Amino acid sequence: MTVPGPILVVDDEMRSLEAIRRALAHDFEVIGVRGSGEAEAVLAGELVQVILCEQDMRGENGLAFLKRVREQWPDPVRLMLSGTVSARDLLAGTNAAAVHQVIAKPWRPEQLVQTVHEAARLFRRQKSVAAAPGLRLNGKASVPAAANGADPGRSERRRSGFEAIVHADDSPIIGAIGLARRATEYDISVLITGASGTGKELLARAIHHGSARASQPFVVENCGALPDQLLESELFGCKKGAFTGAYQDRIGLFEVADGGTIFLDEIGETSPSFQVKLLRVLQEGEIRPLGAQRTRKVNVRVVSATNRDLEKEVANGRFRRDLYYRLAAFPIHIPPLADRAVDIPPIAARILKDVNHAFHRAVPGFRPETLNRLMAYDWPGNVRELHNEIQRMVALSESDEPLGPNLLSARILSPHRPQAVGATLKDRVEALEKAEIETTLRLCNGNISHAAERLGLSRVGLRAKMQRYRLRRDEADDEDGPEPLS
Repeated sequence: MTVPGPILVVDDEMRSLEAIRRALAHDFEVIGVRGSGEAEAVLAGELVQVILCEQDMRGENGLAFLKRVREQWPDPVRLMLSGTVSARDLLAGTNAAAVHQVIAKPWRPEQLVQTVHEAARLFRRQKSVAAAPGLRLNGKASVPAAANGADPGRSERRRSGFEAIVHADDSPIIGAIGLARRATEYDISVLITGASGTGKELLARAIHHGSARASQPFVVENCGALPDQLLESELFGCKKGAFTGAYQDRIGLFEVADGGTIFLDEIGETSPSFQVKLLRVLQEGEIRPLGAQRTRKVNVRVVSATNRDLEKEVANGRFRRDLYYRLAAFPIHIPPLADRAVDIPPIAARILKDVNHAFHRAVPGFRPETLNRLMAYDWPGNVRELHNEIQRMVALSESDEPLGPNLLSARILSPHRPQAVGATLKDRVEALEKAEIETTLRLCNGNISHAAERLGLSRVGLRAKMQRYRLRRDEADDEDGPEPLS
């Protein structure tokens, strides 16, 4: 059974990170990151109970990172992995970073799981003692949960549930969230569609944590990242010697997720031969590891996601129709950020808060013109691209003042938006029209009457096009002065 509260694993080697994740995934929710910057971003938003950090990382080593963690986030129990640590370093680490235990490499899976369980128990004991009436937690007098009206499960829901999805009150994503909430009530396969970076995994996690399987594992696999044989081994397991490189028996992720949920991302990238094998697993409810003679029963809910149009893929013979109907019993589509301009201010505020924590900054927000520019951009990379842009802006800013438009990338400042690969002629014409209207409005300082005259349109016609292209303006008469751009 999954222990409440995630385990944060920090290792810059992907193979090592994946090995640790597989070893712990049956008993814990695992968050794996490849550096101290990513780890700090997680710690800023997650109530982590144990940190498992590799000592021998490129750049900042594990001891230095854990020392900083102790100062800023003292609650998580700190463990360190190392094959080269000296006795002197070990003593220094225990004293300076308060490392609970150093795990020697190579480690055994059962040893690693036992050590993390002990650390998790220590974390819970410390929290229960610190929360006792009259004691102080992190320098502040503690208040019992019942006294301040707190819901003990609320913080967990906020981290992984629907409360983690940031949006405006009138956002187009509300419909998708409503469908996802309904999906939590039934043990049914869900297919989430949407462009890359729209938050499909976040919605999948919310569905899991709102369902009856919430106390069981939530396991993620990117189906587009591996060739067929390795993907089968990852999902279904393998026996030693089943193929070149199979040096030991491996438990598949379907077995790890038994009783819980498995999230199959980029399902549209899989080959027809793999689709046949996945279909059998869904039909029979059992897996057969590569090289094994016997099957094993599993009870797993499947949530899958893709940025492809699977109905079109089925029509073109690139995706099995029977598998599609199995996966898409409950389809949910997440609209792109380009259709959710109203969401950009609250999402940007949340991202800035996380980046401030990670970078040890105190940037208070954005200037109005900066937000206007962010809302006018199409964001082909969606929330992921927005996150990278804000991270870059904070890194470039020299003072903790609101971020100005001078820090924005050239592509966002340009009135001409990048076109998605494969855009139709209609899409390109509309993009040019939108860009021309934006440029003219800026030249006219937002005055709709003047802009309409230059464009050869009526005021009513221009307002209709502004509404169509989501070019929002204050509802004020032109005679009252220029309307602010947004």
